Amino acid sequence: MTITPVILCGGSGSRLWPLSRAAYPKQLLALTGNTTLLQDAVTRLSAVSVPLNRPIVICNESQRFLVADQLGNTGIDPELILEPAGRNTAPAVTLAALRVVEAGESDTKLLVLPADHVIPDHQALARAIEAAAAAAADALLTFGITPTGPETGYGYLRAGGDSTGTRPVAEFVEKPDLYTARRYIQSGEYFWNSGMFLFTAATWLDSMDEFAPDILNACRDAFANAEIADGVMRPDKDAFLACRADSIDYAVMEKTALASMVPLDAGWSDVGSWTALHDISDRDSDGNTLIGDAVAVDCRNSYLRSGSRLVTAVGLDDSIIVETADAVLVVPRDRAQDVKRLVDELTVGERDEVNLGREVFRPWGSYDSLENASGYQVKRLTVLPGAVLSLQLHHHRAEHWVVVAGVARITRDDEVFELCKNEHTFIPVESRHRIENPGDELLHIIEVQVGDYLGEDDIVRFEDKYGREGRTD
Repeated sequence: MTITPVILCGGSGSRLWPLSRAAYPKQLLALTGNTTLLQDAVTRLSAVSVPLNRPIVICNESQRFLVADQLGNTGIDPELILEPAGRNTAPAVTLAALRVVEAGESDTKLLVLPADHVIPDHQALARAIEAAAAAAADALLTFGITPTGPETGYGYLRAGGDSTGTRPVAEFVEKPDLYTARRYIQSGEYFWNSGMFLFTAATWLDSMDEFAPDILNACRDAFANAEIADGVMRPDKDAFLACRADSIDYAVMEKTALASMVPLDAGWSDVGSWTALHDISDRDSDGNTLIGDAVAVDCRNSYLRSGSRLVTAVGLDDSIIVETADAVLVVPRDRAQDVKRLVDELTVGERDEVNLGREVFRPWGSYDSLENASGYQVKRLTVLPGAVLSLQLHHHRAEHWVVVAGVARITRDDEVFELCKNEHTFIPVESRHRIENPGDELLHIIEVQVGDYLGEDDIVRFEDKYGREGRTD
């Protein structure tokens, strides 16, 4: 028996705004150490003794290169399923199951894991996975988190059977109020719903056929016409967009008689809010977490995070302050779940800060908008070693480039030349151009754009290493 990890890398993590943005969500961030939550989700599985197949990672098309780069840095080469748009977890896992069955591995067990959880006790997780893998082939297993308190931000599972080993799930319960959560904890029958699962591909598809045949049929259509090459699967866009969105719980688990639960006590957190992150972070003697250039005086039980400048607070209790280069969040700890409401309000106002931070990531590296005014814009470009931007031109802007670190190989129309630190060049309007980093160090360029229109859609691509011809990202 083998297990195929299926890592769900969708979601925007809106409750951790402004650090988490739709285009660069929390699973791609290093929130609790030097590695990202996505990297942790995959590397912690090395403790599992059951043989593991190549992982399948399901993410948005726009985040393909970020995901591949982060996992490549860990030595892991995943198979990618690129969703044209999010349709929640049930369709995502159905695509993975169809892929596994096509490979002739219908009895392979799928270990479905969100990419944005924190689980510090790897050995305890491994034991729970091994116990779940030993369960009956037709079982639909989930992992019930041993609760540490009356949490109102989680759904709950009520376990049946005896108090040891794998147990049937008697009931799925939505997020309760505080009184109900306390009653759940006192009963000893309830566990937090982790959103982690293990089942065979065949059992999952049979269950979808029974309880959500419309989703299954839409996914089959999307899979039948998918593009599959070099470990990357792109389901048919129109067929997948026609699929309704639904979660694993709602589509199947709450309806089936095959749902069982394995208890898990491993320090788990879904890092679903700033309060949750504060709870698992290192704190000083006053209960404060201070990250970056942050100073607190007479503050208690507060979380201060600085991203680009000094952040200070005096006399604050139970508060959250998060600063990034383009936004500041201030919220009481007990209102941290309401950050999503704030993001919804910003979305209605069509604020760019919902989707992007000031630093925007691309397959070749990133750019940081240092200043944006009428008629000109200043950016700092960071180009990864060996990376190359597309061969392109602009109709409305000229660009001035100054190399501040590294070596740049520049294509400008028919010329190809190199620039070193403190050297510069000029790219006229309508000139075909490209930047390449031929070295093994990061390349940093200050770019000054001048023109009557500076939008990112003023790009005509002729060649692109990353398959983005005709696109503006």
